[in-house]
Amino acid sequence: MGDLGVTVSPVQPYAARKQYLCPGCNNTIGVGVFHLVVVPDDEPDDRRHWHHGCWHKEMRRRFGAGTG
Repeated sequence: MGDLGVTVSPVQPYAARKQYLCPGCNNTIGVGVFHLVVVPDDEPDDRRHWHHGCWHKEMRRRFGAGTG
């Protein structure tokens, strides 16, 4: 479980074999692009794939500038 109610896991470029839509910017995360998988601890079926930078912006929005 994550301290903030989510579990964040990195996806290395060699393991990024599918395209996803980042919920932070609504742009495509391409094959071979490093990104993060964010899974809500209480809703594991609602996992989302985020660009690294987009997730950090979301963390600041949700939890304040001192987080992340």
